[in-house]
Amino acid sequence: MPLLRQIYLLLRKECILEFRVKYMLQAVLVYLIGAVLITYYAFYGRSGDLSPSTWNAVFWILLLFSSLNAAARSFLLERNERFNYYYFVTSPAAVILSKQLYNFILLTIMTLIGFAAYTLWMGNPAQDIPMYLFILVLGSATLSAALTLIAGIAAQTKHSMTLMAILSFPIVIPLLMLLLRVSRQALDGLDRSVLWDDILLISGIKLILVGVSFLLFPYLWRN
Repeated sequence: MPLLRQIYLLLRKECILEFRVKYMLQAVLVYLIGAVLITYYAFYGRSGDLSPSTWNAVFWILLLFSSLNAAARSFLLERNERFNYYYFVTSPAAVILSKQLYNFILLTIMTLIGFAAYTLWMGNPAQDIPMYLFILVLGSATLSAALTLIAGIAAQTKHSMTLMAILSFPIVIPLLMLLLRVSRQALDGLDRSVLWDDILLISGIKLILVGVSFLLFPYLWRN
């Protein structure tokens, strides 16, 4: 079966299970909305105010921990029997790429809903909202690629959640710093030509992560 066909069928399976169970998306959204409300009461409940830099940083921190919770379930909820079945009917590349694509869709939906809730309660100082939203989607794509690969590695151990936390931060923190910088530039309404170097760098990181997943996951699959 062609690789694209396998990816489509596995992605369709993930979406059907999500709509049938409605567990992952709801749990992550409750976590994210709850975190936004806590942030609102922490800053504005005491007549406080946020500078644009702090507003941006707090939002990305909320997205980071919500993304970790969402991506961690990519492999942790899969049973060994199902993986054994996948081993005989599909390729490891199709498994990891379909999960990365599914997590990208999940994180994008979560990010946009979180951005709407964050804007509703915390205001929105962004000068270039379309570019800021584009950076959010690009960040979701890159984070989904990184965290899905890490979840696949961590799932091979007994202490998968602990290992995922240890492995994710050295990879995600530099990426988050880059996303903070470019999103702050969009927040300030700088000329878009200033942002393209960082946007191309983030896109390159995304492609590298997909390529590494394509090459590395088959070796994890054999174990």
